[in-house]
Amino acid sequence: MNIATTRGQARTLSLPNILTYARIAAIPVVVGCIYAQAIMDGPLWLRWVALAVFIAAGVTDFLDGYYARIWDQHSAFGRMLDPIADKLLVASCLLMLAADGIIHGWTLWAAIVILCREILVSGLREYLAALRVSVPVTKLAKWKTTVQLIAIGFLLAGPAGDQVIPFITQLGLLLLWVSAIFTIYTGWDYFRAGIHHLIEEDGG
Repeated sequence: MNIATTRGQARTLSLPNILTYARIAAIPVVVGCIYAQAIMDGPLWLRWVALAVFIAAGVTDFLDGYYARIWDQHSAFGRMLDPIADKLLVASCLLMLAADGIIHGWTLWAAIVILCREILVSGLREYLAALRVSVPVTKLAKWKTTVQLIAIGFLLAGPAGDQVIPFITQLGLLLLWVSAIFTIYTGWDYFRAGIHHLIEEDGG
């Protein structure tokens, strides 16, 4: 085994990447708890378990970037996997909450907008990466992500949360709409940047 391979494996198993793996591993736990509670008529405490695991997953999203910066453990594999883990977690939760019925009616459109934006941005990033063009994450996009995660957290608590703080589900649905509005705006920014480079590529 050569030195390059050894270094590559070490970076793959670095703490930031392990935290990203943990975020992916959290997905079936969160989905399983909501499924068992909502679909299989399980006890409400399962929603608290789902919320706790979701919050822990959100913390790993902060920590993996933090440790990657302070320990200089950036890797191409980590940069590829980190946004994928985030999108898998958000998409899985939204789909499960829709199946649960927490997200219903007109609010389904907010979830659809969020999911479509994630697919659009992923495609644009893949295209721009082939051109060696990076699109920096804006502050508004970070705020969008924060509001989105808070909304999903409230909705995961659902009826269990309503017993502690009344109307927390309605607040989660409202924040989901706020996130969807941010999503449209930030998605348009990414799309505009992608079209700009596409026109330059075709013109060149």
